[in-house]
Amino acid sequence: MAPSRTSSDVAAVLLRERLHHLTWAWFTLTMSTGGIALLLAVNPHRFNGLTTIGIIIFIFDLALFLLLSGLILARFHLFPGTFTQSVQHPTESLFIPTFFLSISTILSGIQEYGVPSSGPWLLVALRVLFWTYVAITFCTAVLQYHLLFTGKPLTLQSMTPAWILPIFPVMLSGTVAAVTAGSQPPHHAIPIIIAGTTFQGLGLIVSVLMYSNYIGRLMANGLPAPNTRPGMFIAVGPPSFTGLAFIGMSNAAIKVFPHTFVVGATDVSTAQVLKIVAVFVAVVLWSLSLFFFCISLLATLCGLRQMSFHLTWWSFVFPNTGFIIAMIDIGTAIESQAILWTASVATVVQVTLWLLVLVAHIRAVSKKQILWPGKDEDHDS
Repeated sequence: MAPSRTSSDVAAVLLRERLHHLTWAWFTLTMSTGGIALLLAVNPHRFNGLTTIGIIIFIFDLALFLLLSGLILARFHLFPGTFTQSVQHPTESLFIPTFFLSISTILSGIQEYGVPSSGPWLLVALRVLFWTYVAITFCTAVLQYHLLFTGKPLTLQSMTPAWILPIFPVMLSGTVAAVTAGSQPPHHAIPIIIAGTTFQGLGLIVSVLMYSNYIGRLMANGLPAPNTRPGMFIAVGPPSFTGLAFIGMSNAAIKVFPHTFVVGATDVSTAQVLKIVAVFVAVVLWSLSLFFFCISLLATLCGLRQMSFHLTWWSFVFPNTGFIIAMIDIGTAIESQAILWTASVATVVQVTLWLLVLVAHIRAVSKKQILWPGKDEDHDS
């Protein structure tokens, strides 16, 4: 007769099985939390303790990132073959970029919260991390799209803004450059700005190419299923982050560029021209984000009663954080208090939304709605 299992044995098996379904999509939690920390760092209307709150959220994000990294490594170790499956899986593989997006928010948070109270060693470390991040995310984007092009055929009907995600991390090289370049020595800052512009532009162009498929899918097949509609907010991200990146890099250029940077254009300041162009381009890009935000919001509200929590709910947070930061940068550039106060109100709403999604996330785990066989991004593997 086989010995009966104790409750601790059953709990261990249950925990191990749930760990089997901890997918890359869990890093949507850390990328969103890091985004909130960055949003609080740049909020224009400040009060005593706001920076402290931002630091606490940033440290919380670091702890979550280390915890999730350890857990997903444990998944790959305990269940051989799951790493390869996750890379080749048509759904889970799309969320691999959220790991790198989490790193981008951490690098930005280090600049905002760490550099002001640290020595020059941290600037050197950030510089090394920036170039490492650029190299890895570019190679990862190329490899991921190669796998998507050569793997299981995808149909236009299945198209979602998540198809943009593989290019997202290298695109945010521009955002990281915007945050970090201004504190670097000029001979290091200028290459960072050039690289940031290069890859931010690449990400925007690829995203625009994807938008044509996305709009065509919506016109031909209608709105996606209610449970996946939060993912529609991903489309808000590329124009927003590009706008804030261009303004941020132009601000850094004013600090570090020589008067003439482009050969043959000696009569005007290169950096000042960049700033003017960056602000107006950012306004245009922000309007595109506003369009996608309104479309996504209306679609979500129409399907709200049919929705249950999934990790795509974090799309309510991260892309819209970039939307608000872009608004802050535009308002600062043109000295519009109306825009800045609107952004501050939106910040309060965004932090509240982050807390609500976090509570819903914890509740979903406890109710076995996620992290359970058949209910995660690896469900059909």
